[in-house]
Amino acid sequence: MQAKETLFADLVQGRAQQFQVPLYQRTYSWTERQLGQLWADILEQAELLESGDRASAHFLGSVVLAPSPQNEATFPRWLVVDGQQRLTTLSLALAAIRDHIADTQPDEAERIDDEYLINKRKTGTDHFRLLPTQADRPQFAAHIRGPLETRAGGGNVGTAYSFFRRKLVEAEDPAAPQDVFRIEQALTSRLTLVAVTAERGDNVHRIFESLNNTGLKLSQADLLRNYLFMRLPTRGEHVYETYWLPLQNSLSNDELEQLMWLQLVLGGDDRVRRQDLYASQQQHFERREISEAEIEAYIRELHHRGALFRRLLHPEEEPDPTVRAQLRRLDTWQAQVTYPALMLLMDRRERGELDSPETARAMSYIESFLVRRMICRVPTNNLNRVFQAVPGQLPRDVPVADGLHQLLSADNRFWPDDDELRGKIQAAPFYQYGRWHQRKMVLQRLEESYGHPEPIDFATAQLTIEHVLPQSAGDEWMRMLHEDAATTETAEDLHVRLRHTLGNLTLTGVNSELSNHPFERKQDLLKGSHLEMNRRIAATERWGAQEILARADDLAERAIALWPAPLRGIGRAERNRDWQLAHQVVAALPHGTWTSYGDLAAFLGSGAQAVGNHLAGTPGLANAHRVLTSEGKVSDGFRWTSPGDGGDVRARLTADGIRFTVNGAADPAQRVSADDLALLLTGADETEAHGEDAAQGQGGETRADRFFRQLAADDSPETVTAVRALLHRWEKGGGWIGHGSGRVTTSAFLMLGEAGAAGRGIWPLTLYPGGGRGGTAEVVFQHLAAREPFSDRGLRAELLVRLNELKGIDIPKGKLELRPSFRLSLLEEDHNRELLAETLTWFRHCWDTRDTA
Repeated sequence: MQAKETLFADLVQGRAQQFQVPLYQRTYSWTERQLGQLWADILEQAELLESGDRASAHFLGSVVLAPSPQNEATFPRWLVVDGQQRLTTLSLALAAIRDHIADTQPDEAERIDDEYLINKRKTGTDHFRLLPTQADRPQFAAHIRGPLETRAGGGNVGTAYSFFRRKLVEAEDPAAPQDVFRIEQALTSRLTLVAVTAERGDNVHRIFESLNNTGLKLSQADLLRNYLFMRLPTRGEHVYETYWLPLQNSLSNDELEQLMWLQLVLGGDDRVRRQDLYASQQQHFERREISEAEIEAYIRELHHRGALFRRLLHPEEEPDPTVRAQLRRLDTWQAQVTYPALMLLMDRRERGELDSPETARAMSYIESFLVRRMICRVPTNNLNRVFQAVPGQLPRDVPVADGLHQLLSADNRFWPDDDELRGKIQAAPFYQYGRWHQRKMVLQRLEESYGHPEPIDFATAQLTIEHVLPQSAGDEWMRMLHEDAATTETAEDLHVRLRHTLGNLTLTGVNSELSNHPFERKQDLLKGSHLEMNRRIAATERWGAQEILARADDLAERAIALWPAPLRGIGRAERNRDWQLAHQVVAALPHGTWTSYGDLAAFLGSGAQAVGNHLAGTPGLANAHRVLTSEGKVSDGFRWTSPGDGGDVRARLTADGIRFTVNGAADPAQRVSADDLALLLTGADETEAHGEDAAQGQGGETRADRFFRQLAADDSPETVTAVRALLHRWEKGGGWIGHGSGRVTTSAFLMLGEAGAAGRGIWPLTLYPGGGRGGTAEVVFQHLAAREPFSDRGLRAELLVRLNELKGIDIPKGKLELRPSFRLSLLEEDHNRELLAETLTWFRHCWDTRDTA
């Protein structure tokens, strides 16, 4: 047996050879959690390459190989006893890179094929450098052969390939552009593997067990603590009692590790990762001979900064009211990414380099930077790098607050100016970006800007976000929108474009009472509100397009006054950034789905014509042919933009899994709406959706009572009876019912797990009253993808198949990444109700028998 450190390039390059995954191995099973961690490691190594660091590398894990029984002297074949997940993932990532550059650099794409993916002169299964288990082979082979072969869709292999295609589009983001060939180099030559090569007589399974037999690992903080006190032979007890024990008692182990990492960052190390904390600090100490006094000084400084760090974690401990207010807002925002900058400010204030008002002013720039970027939909993927660089890049020749303002205003920081902020508040779907607590905080700050003489206590008020023009608009609302619609836009288009914009949103404590009522009813309720913004809405005569846009203008001026702008003279790239968002979401369209120009425009806060013009003029855009008219037809103006494309568009769509109706339109069930597009990139907003299980509503009415009251107002008695029976059967089988409060109407969650702890549980369905259009059951595939055991795509696919057995349900496979719905009225049929109950019993069985090891 031989073991040596190697690189993916060294392992697979060279003469023709093949790595075979034995048939008894499990199928490919990496999910987005593992893929996301690998992608972060690849990007970090690419950045190190860009900075000129040629020495660092990242250890990816081990690969155990044994000679295959089919081995030939002229064509070596190896069994992959361990490491198939890594090898398969790296191969799919390289296939995605190849296809990403195929239109613009075909020679480089062919090079990637020849060096890493195929044996050029071999045929059949020998053509592939890696041969997965039999169940994965068709999908893997399709993706390795090339983009025109990747039409079968589905499976974890397809999900991984699509993940990398999407991430490569994101890597072109002008806010943090990445060179695709550096990414390739990082993947092939900076991720190290230990290759264990066995001889024919070796017990490869025993080797596998030894490599994977890991116990409870020490944290980075544990390792560093042990290292420090080993180097304090005479002063250890005093230092431990005086500094370390109080520090350890004031912070959790995770918080202590974060503080140790911040200590390195404040020292100017803008590259260190938390998982490399121990090695980096050890390297720092061992660059020279270090004394006990210096180790003690380090721990004393850590102890001192621990008190400052606690104020970031617990703003109520900050004595100055202006700084405390800023810290509270950033804590509400959950802005842990800004800790390097905040710790720098707290540290400088402690040293006397700036006072509390200046500290608060500097923090206001950080708040503005975050809020303006969120409103303007700037991706958050480079925020870690922005704030980790602050201690090392802060200008030394200007006051601290001014220096931070200057630093964050740099061209590559993308801090939106007043014009961009104003435009996005008017047009962008605010409700679909950021996290729910961030959206709520923006509205709270805007309410505070009115200067109400008796301001509301937001800490105790039970407020939720309300759409004034409802998300599901009834006939009266649609008639009014029809009056406002221009000749080129329908009332439905206007509703989709305006409903999620900031001008149509407010805060209220009577969300359920407002529901989807006509505006006159909402006016009566809003007039009695303690919030000034609601009184102003109630004072208008109607609530249509003009009123929403006028309120957006008012809120934009308030936002400009609340959140300071970047310094003048900074170039803006918001148009490029908007189109980059379009590229990302179109690339992320799941197999078997399509979207429309109007849906894409509503998601972007743009116009359908502008979207069509951009797609028509952008070569090489993945999935551009899957953007159709609202009727599901190929636009008359559609033209292929890349030399490698061509042929009949409908044939391509059919190969992509799109079905067509008898009149030649794409199946509307496969359409991805503007709301679905938001889910593809930003994910589910689970915290807001969960609510609580049995909390009291207004006037003593429970949330369960309110749910059924709203359901009965919109659905037949037969539907209400069927839903009651479904929920009763769920509870009888060991589940429990949670009820939410964060949407226009309430909701019911069919929960498993610890009762009352929705964030730690799992649920297959969320039921919603219809708000004028009939109640629905939402199948939360997207939520399930992050919960065991349903992170296994095969289980989610089986859930889809079982649900499609119900009469009237036909959920496309492409919706496995989303949250498709069906009508609750379908449960009136006994057969449907029984099939759904059986499906839910199967779901509970999967949960109960999951592997919790």
